[in-house]
Amino acid sequence: MSHTILPTTPTAKNPPEQFSGDVWVDPIISPQEEGQSTVVARVRFAPGAHTAWHSHAKGQTLHVTSGIALFGSRNGEIIEAHPGQTVYCPSDEEHWHGATPENFMEHIAILENADDPSTTTIWLEHVADEDYHRPRG
Repeated sequence: MSHTILPTTPTAKNPPEQFSGDVWVDPIISPQEEGQSTVVARVRFAPGAHTAWHSHAKGQTLHVTSGIALFGSRNGEIIEAHPGQTVYCPSDEEHWHGATPENFMEHIAILENADDPSTTTIWLEHVADEDYHRPRG
């Protein structure tokens, strides 16, 4: 058996077309062998930063490591998740996630690439201010 230390990928700032505010990503895992599809990244959100509406072909698991994470769904519900908590977003469910207006937030994002990796995540419109600031459940 041969172990390989993978090259470190520099931290990247996520694009403003898909995120509101400052968000940085550090890739952790990407497929290394035929048949693998898992992608894992550490994502850090500045206060008030959040994703645009989006969905994932095979769902997404998010594990909060610091701060308070907000998760919004099209039904208007916003939930909070705290460090150590894990949230699962089902396949094809439109949602957004990000930091509270007051604090930084970091989570580990885990997902499986679709058969066509370009369809793994479908990005939609930005979240309206009234949706982001809705009361939390």
